[in-house]
Amino acid sequence: MTYSGVVTVGGPADVHELPDLMISKVAVGPMSNNAYLLRCRATDEQLLIDAAAEPHTLLSLIGDSGIASVVTTHRHPDHWGALREVMEATGARTYAGRYDAEGIPARTDVLVEDGDTVRVGRVELTARHLVGHTPGSIALIYDDPHGHPHVFTGDCLFPGGVGNTRKDPKAFESLLNDVETKLFDRLPDETWVYPGHGDDTTLGAERPHLGEWRERGW
Repeated sequence: MTYSGVVTVGGPADVHELPDLMISKVAVGPMSNNAYLLRCRATDEQLLIDAAAEPHTLLSLIGDSGIASVVTTHRHPDHWGALREVMEATGARTYAGRYDAEGIPARTDVLVEDGDTVRVGRVELTARHLVGHTPGSIALIYDDPHGHPHVFTGDCLFPGGVGNTRKDPKAFESLLNDVETKLFDRLPDETWVYPGHGDDTTLGAERPHLGEWRERGW
């Protein structure tokens, strides 16, 4: 199957089939948030990134096998609107960045630090703490041993720029610096980017524009 990363609210999930990991992307809610279901192909264990909205849609995507864990990328309400319902229905273990967990009104089982490993079955994801959009936003990197890396960026990186820093120059500077040093400087151009809203991109497509983002200030 050909994966495009283009999804719409009310439409079907798009599935990215990797050798060791299946990634299903679906758009939910009034702000068209992306939620990502990751399934380890060796064990069938599943992990959800951002239980954003529409619990019925997310639980249908998850299916009868359930999920082991839910990762919330940051504290903004449009990214955890269905978290309680999904937790109650699945008993999933919950993860969030240490400095954002207090802003998420649901139980956080694991406080995630920069460099921590989050596992789904035999697949390992590396967390990166990116400061600016919120104090404790995290991105998750899957370094596919059979190909290029994949990174789930929440609202920290989109096609065309970094996330909203609410016209705060210091927050913007912090976020852009973290995105540059922890993502662009460490990962190749082929790295696939899965954002919290909208279409996917690659680091290679965005890298030439880093200078203009810094100059424009957003």
